[in-house]
Amino acid sequence: MLRDAGYLLLLASIPALVLLHLAIAPYTKVEESFHIQAIHDIETYGIPTRNVKDVLQAEYDHFTFPGAVPRTFAGAVALSGLSSPITWLKHDIDRQFVARAILGLFNALSLLYFASGLRRAAGKTAAVWYLLFQASQFHVLFYASRTLSNMFAFSTTTFALAALLPEPVSSSAYRKRSRIALYLITIAGIVFRAELALFLATHTLFLFASSRISIQREIIPAGILGLVLGLSITLPVDSFFWQQYPLWPELTAFKFNVVAGQSSEWGTSPWHYYFTNALPRLLMNPLTYLIGIPISHLQPATRRTAASILVPSLAYIAIYSAQPHKEWRFIVYAIPPLTATAAIGNSYIWTHRTKSLTYRFLSLGMIISTLTSFLLSSFVLLPASSANYPGAHALNALHDHILNTALKTSNQPIPISVHLGNLACQTGVTRFLQLPNNQHNISDLPVSITYDKSPSPPSLAAKQTFWSRFDYVLLEPAEAEVLLSLSGSSTEFAHSQSYAWEAVDSVTGFAGLRIVKPGEEASGAVEEKILASIFGENASEWGILGLWRGLRDEIRNRVTRGWWAEIRMEERIRILERVR
Repeated sequence: MLRDAGYLLLLASIPALVLLHLAIAPYTKVEESFHIQAIHDIETYGIPTRNVKDVLQAEYDHFTFPGAVPRTFAGAVALSGLSSPITWLKHDIDRQFVARAILGLFNALSLLYFASGLRRAAGKTAAVWYLLFQASQFHVLFYASRTLSNMFAFSTTTFALAALLPEPVSSSAYRKRSRIALYLITIAGIVFRAELALFLATHTLFLFASSRISIQREIIPAGILGLVLGLSITLPVDSFFWQQYPLWPELTAFKFNVVAGQSSEWGTSPWHYYFTNALPRLLMNPLTYLIGIPISHLQPATRRTAASILVPSLAYIAIYSAQPHKEWRFIVYAIPPLTATAAIGNSYIWTHRTKSLTYRFLSLGMIISTLTSFLLSSFVLLPASSANYPGAHALNALHDHILNTALKTSNQPIPISVHLGNLACQTGVTRFLQLPNNQHNISDLPVSITYDKSPSPPSLAAKQTFWSRFDYVLLEPAEAEVLLSLSGSSTEFAHSQSYAWEAVDSVTGFAGLRIVKPGEEASGAVEEKILASIFGENASEWGILGLWRGLRDEIRNRVTRGWWAEIRMEERIRILERVR
């Protein structure tokens, strides 16, 4: 009973940690902006049925900011539909949080399904170590709820990989499961991410080479039906929302990024980047790839199972390394099988720990390294990442300032124009955070705010007209200093204006780690802010903050000999107000 309860607790830890990461870092970055803005627009304006093109162009964000290539609306439509019952029941709920929570929980469900399959294929001990490793990794848990195209595809590929696990089933049953897995990967590649075509190819070739599937019964039917289903999703949906007939976004992205080689404009990395940089960061625990994976292939008892899980995904990473532009999210689909292979190796070590001093030592090392990875993920990387969204915090601070000022000065709605600078738009600002379209009704607000995200012009003459349009601006400190110096100087620019600018607030953001030396005081501002966000206003009354400070000081005194590391913050965005 206790063992089963412990296993269930481990299973529950995955969705719990995904939601914890979301709660601590509820905002988004620029790479997530297309999908999150699309979700907002569908929820707010609905799907038009009349004057479609005019409504989309007037209301939807993607016509004004289309991006380098079109992306699919399929994920946004699905999340909007799943969110609508919750937002209908509670109108003032954070709609951005709800949509991301649904995505995160679906990805968590796929990880749990994979763990259950691994338990049947390699035993309960392997499944336990898989869950421990997965819970101690940062990137998968943190990004599970983030509206990247890769994370929309992640759950589908993980469900598919779970179906391909070498469970003890009949040959006909495994062939049927393989066909379903190939369907899923094909659909995910057609709808969300074109690189999954290569992921599909490596798995198909491995299954065919190991005589698990045939061309006639599995490969051709899976390819044809997966293609038809994928296109039947993306073509009508995206042709409608983009008003281009026909439109297949991932084909357009493939031509742009791979055929035309435009992805290199976003930077290039050496061929070994995925193996020497991305995978160590994604797996977190160095013993998983230094000990766990090698042991799983060296031992005859685990070699066959481990190879069938690892080889196709590893081949995908190796071949995809030929692409110059590399990002860790392009190979995130391979993390569950790599983690599972490490868990199989560690399961062998754990079950033989009483028979060998070496295995006993390795077991202890694996426990310590897994705990260390979890602490690093939860108490260093998560706080650091949560402090990396100054744009969202600046917009919230601006709203507080505007509403407090408006409530004191007028009973009528005041029209206000706000310019959102480049860094603000990249680090958390979304339409969900804009007051008129958020949980408030515009008629209930003392202000009517319009938001501008256009880039500032380069010439000084154009700047005069440009800045005069706004009442407030959110700018990086260097750009804010230039605007303040120009408006306060004796230049022609200053004399041509009937106003000046003054700073009303500033917002800090993550600027690295600060090493606290023995004898120095640790501030712990970021960590205490996170605790306050979790436990609310009662964090101080309940003694949570005091408990954290005491635990930190105890660790410094007894373990680190006074040394400590904490988040270092610097000013990132300054809020300026135009004054007459």
